[in-house]
Amino acid sequence: MFQNLELQAKYIAENFSDAKVENPIKYDNLIIYVAADKIVNFLKFLRDDEQLSFKVLLDVFGADLLEIRAPRFEVIYNLLSLKLNNRITVKVALDENEEVPTVSSVFSTANWFERETFDMYGIKFTNHPDLRRILTDYGFEGHPLRKDFPLTGYKEVRYDEETKKVIYEPVKLQQEFRNFDFEMPWDGTQYAMQDKK
Repeated sequence: MFQNLELQAKYIAENFSDAKVENPIKYDNLIIYVAADKIVNFLKFLRDDEQLSFKVLLDVFGADLLEIRAPRFEVIYNLLSLKLNNRITVKVALDENEEVPTVSSVFSTANWFERETFDMYGIKFTNHPDLRRILTDYGFEGHPLRKDFPLTGYKEVRYDEETKKVIYEPVKLQQEFRNFDFEMPWDGTQYAMQDKK
């Protein structure tokens, strides 16, 4: 049984050569990168190995690293081992149009987590039994947690009294654009005055 994270990292690296352990270990958290095509086998190894026994998948979520580094996306899996009394973080790095295999056959709880990741980030999971939106409408455009998604969205939803139904319209900003000058806060913004005739 491994209580020491360094020993645990060494054991994982020796028994699963495709796993890349991030060094140094920070905040008592072991972070391991795996290629997308190896994720299913790696999670099976973590779950089934008697020395590790990571039997609980806590969550799966995405991260958009636009303009920070390439590849743009990460899919992050957090697992818990009751036997070792610790957690592990497994990451898969993906480019814009890459897909990652579903791990719902290994951990059934991954089903809804992967649907949420697809809905919010647009990351597709191959062989998923029911990959569809879970938090937004089925006709929703875009993926709201991507960094290039506009803050206002693309469409607004409202109830129309005349037609007695919910309608979708392109976003209309009710406030006009204003130019703010943050250089000299004590002077205030200088607006050109128009002559009144």
